Amino acid sequence: MAKVEVKELLDGGVHFGHLTRKWDPNMAPYIYMERNGIHIINLYKTAAKLEEASQALSKIAASGRKILFVATKKQAKDIVSDKAGNVNMPYITERWPGGMLTNFVTIRKAVKKMASIDRMKKDGTFLTLSKKERLQVDRLRAKLEKNLGSISDMTRLPGALFVVDIKREHIAIKEAQKLNIPIFAMVDTNSDPRQVDYVIPANDDASKSIDKILTKVTDAVAEGLAERKADKNAKAEGNDATVEAKTEAKVEAKTEAKVEAKTEAKTEAKVEAKTEAKVEAKTEAKVEAKTEAKTEAKTETKVETIAAPAASQEEE
Repeated sequence: MAKVEVKELLDGGVHFGHLTRKWDPNMAPYIYMERNGIHIINLYKTAAKLEEASQALSKIAASGRKILFVATKKQAKDIVSDKAGNVNMPYITERWPGGMLTNFVTIRKAVKKMASIDRMKKDGTFLTLSKKERLQVDRLRAKLEKNLGSISDMTRLPGALFVVDIKREHIAIKEAQKLNIPIFAMVDTNSDPRQVDYVIPANDDASKSIDKILTKVTDAVAEGLAERKADKNAKAEGNDATVEAKTEAKVEAKTEAKVEAKTEAKTEAKVEAKTEAKVEAKTEAKVEAKTEAKTEAKTETKVETIAAPAASQEEE
């Protein structure tokens, strides 16, 4: 994150405050001096506070939460819509819709109504309406687009609120306080900084000053978003690597199992073959032995039978 230079802030006229008679005493710590009836803001404090706010906004953006930018004054409208649009953040530059935060469900219904009109136009239902009804629907769509078009992507309450001129946007401040939403704001010498969580003491009337501050803020938000994207990519790569490792492990396990199965089958076959051969050999040996024994016994019996009459004849 680029360091905030005091010279840049000075060139942007960030140091000019309001008339001394319009000041808020709570802004005294941020006032450097008085000149020609106008308070001069201490830019060193502005730089430090801007740095602190930028870091906090970067963390919020990195966490995936939205930051709602609010600026309805003429000088800030175009700048805020341009800068916030560049970092894809919601913004309010028209009238603040009462209950925008505290009655968010109703606001979402209005946004959904806008989406339903768009669907009607796409599927051809819109053409079935009468000319007068089509005109009324178009007017309603234009009104919703003007007031809520910039927050159509905001599906839940924002993670933070960034306000230009807290005196003018006091309703937004009150709603954010009620819901404990962190408030970041450009605070001029005529405002009370106690209402804000992250004070950026600066000139909130000059467009050049607003542009300088918002450029720094949106750069920090962009960094936070880039960091989030990098983390997501790293996780995705890590998941891919894990999947690959698991696949390889499975393949190896299957291969090993197959090899082991084959080896075991071969070993078992060999053992069985040897065992069968031994059993057959033993059986054959036994059969041969028995056959030989029987043959010998028969031969001996025959010999004895023949020898017996011959012996009796000799005796006679």
